[in-house]
Amino acid sequence: MLIGALLTFTWLVLLVRYPSRALAISLAALLGLGLVALWVIWQDSREQRRLDHLELSLALDASCPGDRPLRAQLRNGSDAVLHELRWQVGAYQPGDSINLAAHQRYDSPHYRVPQNLLPGSAWQECLPLPPLRPGYRANSLEFRAERLRGRFDE
Repeated sequence: MLIGALLTFTWLVLLVRYPSRALAISLAALLGLGLVALWVIWQDSREQRRLDHLELSLALDASCPGDRPLRAQLRNGSDAVLHELRWQVGAYQPGDSINLAAHQRYDSPHYRVPQNLLPGSAWQECLPLPPLRPGYRANSLEFRAERLRGRFDE
């Protein structure tokens, strides 16, 4: 906070003392900062578009082992290789918007795709359930993938 105030004060002093030079340098710095901001926004939107092309479905499956009853099926519909994908699982009663999964616990499982996934290919695996709030049964809930974070090939 102090450094920002000091830089702002110094810039104002230079702007008053040497207005033509300080203004030219300030405009060049502002242009450079704007270009960096545009590049970051473009990268984020490109990653979000690729994440939007992923099809990740979660459902309870009786054929999965008892300690990992949640089947995850992922299809990479994007145009790039998926190197890493992490997400959280939300548990909801049908038609409700209250998340019944307790994510802040130390024993919450971490969900991720362990391998690269080529465009158009699919992956599936049985995963453990997230810890649920007391009083709810997994077979009466629907599960959704939330907070997807991925890394794609350039």
